[in-house]
Formats: sequence, C-alpha cells, structure tokens
Amino acid sequence: MKHLAPLSLKNLRTGSPQSLGAIRLVPLCRDVVPGDLRIRARGCGNDLGVVALEGPLDDPDLAYLSFIPQGLILSHTHDGSEATFGTSFRAPREVRRGGVRLFHRMVKREDDGGTERLRLLPMHLAMEGFLALHFNGPDILWKDYSKHAMRHGLDPRFERSTRGTWIRGLEAALRVFEMHPLQVGMMIFVADALASVFVVSHPDDYRRLHRSLIEDFFGDLLFEYAMLYPDVPRAETQLDPARVTSLVDLRAQVDRARQEWDAYARMLADGLFKRPVHIESVREMGPFRLERFLPELDPSEECHIGERIVRDDGSVEYMKTFRLSAAQVRRAYLLEQLSRAQWNLDQAATHLKCTRDDLIARIHKAGFHALLESGSRRI
Repeated sequence: MKHLAPLSLKNLRTGSPQSLGAIRLVPLCRDVVPGDLRIRARGCGNDLGVVALEGPLDDPDLAYLSFIPQGLILSHTHDGSEATFGTSFRAPREVRRGGVRLFHRMVKREDDGGTERLRLLPMHLAMEGFLALHFNGPDILWKDYSKHAMRHGLDPRFERSTRGTWIRGLEAALRVFEMHPLQVGMMIFVADALASVFVVSHPDDYRRLHRSLIEDFFGDLLFEYAMLYPDVPRAETQLDPARVTSLVDLRAQVDRARQEWDAYARMLADGLFKRPVHIESVREMGPFRLERFLPELDPSEECHIGERIVRDDGSVEYMKTFRLSAAQVRRAYLLEQLSRAQWNLDQAATHLKCTRDDLIARIHKAGFHALLESGSRRI
C-alpha cells in the first residue's frame, strides 16, 4: 500500500545542538519509552554483500550488490512487556561466493515464544526501492533504444555513496559530544545540510548503536561539504538575567532557549519534513508498520530517501534516511520523465521543455547512453 504524506518526528523532541567543524549533531529524545520494541546490531564484518531479492539464496541471478556494514535485529513482545536480548538469535542465512557474502533478503521475519523478530539490513530497503525506479526500461519497441535496453532495461543500475569514516570531523564529533539520558536518535548536519536522521525506540539501544553512525553511508555531497566548509556557526541563545528572579523564571528562560534550538533544527531539516513523500508499507509486526519512502523528485530541491517504523498511533520508533546527491536526483528525475512519456523521446523532450537532441545529450551525460541505439546523436 502506498500513499503521499509528509514525514514527522511524532513523540520525539530535539535536544541542544552541538557543533564541531562542519558537523552539527542534534539529539532526538523520547520522554515516554514503552520498551516493547528493541533494536540491536548484528555485525556483517564490513563485507561487500549481495542480497537475494527473489528465489533461493544461492541462485546465480542475484541482483543487489552493496557494502553492508551491519544488520539490525528488531524484537517486539506481543504483551507489551520489555523485549529482552539473549543468545538465541540466529544469524541471517548467508553463503559465501568468491569472497562475497550472500544475504537472504533485506527483511526477514521470525517468531519465538511470543517475541516477534525482524532482521533488517538498514537503508537497503530504501536503496533497493530507489534503484528499482523504472529499472525495466522501455516496454514499447521504440526504434531509439538499444536491443540491450529492450531486453534488460537498466541492468546493471548503480549509485555511489560515501562511508561516514570519510566525512571529515564526523568520527570526532560522535566520539566527544555528550549524549542525553533520553536520547534515541540523531540528526546529522554537514555544513548545515541535513545528511541523515537516525532514530531507534529505546535509549539503551541508541547508546549501543551510536558509534555505528560512522559506518553508515552518506551522499557524496556531504563529503564535499565537509572538505569545503571548515566551520558552522554555533547555535547559541542568551538567557535574559533581568527576567530571572526565581527558579520559575529560570525554568521559563531555559524552556524558551530549548524552543529556539528546536525551531532552528527543524528549520534546517525542512527539506525532509516539509515536503510530502511517497510512503510504501512493506511489513506489519503487531502495532508497528515498516515503511520506506521517496519524495517527489525535483532537481531544484534536496531529496532524501529512507525507511521507518511507526507505531499505530503515528509515533516514530525507527528511522534512517539518506540524502541523494544532485546528480542522483537528476538521473532519477530523467528516468521518471522518460517513463511518464512511455519512453517516447519526442514526448519526453516536450515535457522537459527541451529539444530532442538536448534530451539525448542529457541521457548520455547521466550515464544512460547504453539505453540508446549507437546511431543516436550525441551532443
């Protein structure tokens, strides 16, 4: 099931932001923690992995290849009691082929004595959905397209990302910044551009997963921003001593400062939370729903893809996002326009308000030249 709606951080509040060089970290805190959904990491050895999307695990027709730093195991107790971690978790079924790990799907469900468990490869659910956009290519025998495009579509289809360890200052910021007692997540900004949002359900789980952010993958744009911008302005607010004559007044001044910090952080994250996104429900588990999302593609706007788990009251229990680079948005937007025009180049050029030759040049520049017949003119 799919629908269009804006994202939110329901039942989460922001903590005081902290900055170091180009990195600004904004904690996300949860005041009420039910404890019936717990998340833990399962290391994958920083391997290059292939995920089986369909069929048996050792089927030679595997289509999804990616760096996989870790997996997550989500546990939910049906009676609402706190889920506990033991030693009985089974590792995801996997095979090795030529030094590459093969994983059986990105989401795997199991039930064990009233505790429901879900194995998840974080962000790969969202990335699979993004890479699959119009993957099959033309479905009409247009003369402009190559035989390979007609038979195989965009196979292979790939995108680049940058490991968190390569982003200058991120590791130091994650190591030295203070963690809040009720912190369950983080908004990461690089040169005040939103890089990622990460949320889990329980503060204890976040403390265990905090350092895992350094192994996440980020857009190439953030790597460049960290290199180009040495510092970001500090988010500061001043308490007015003239208005403080009691503890009640002091509390009011502190509350005002927190509201200003919250407004500032949410303003920086408008590109993610102010635009409606296409939300696809992938799986349900008790009162929780696993979803992935993709915004309306617009080359003039920042675009974030991601996945989340929401409780039936709308509370966000898990979220992870990835900011697409401008080039990635342009490529996806171009494919979207071609698909909407039923892959007719003249019709797509009309929609894009350009000439046919200009469109062919854009297809080549986007790296999709294999779609076209070799005789197609290149500008």
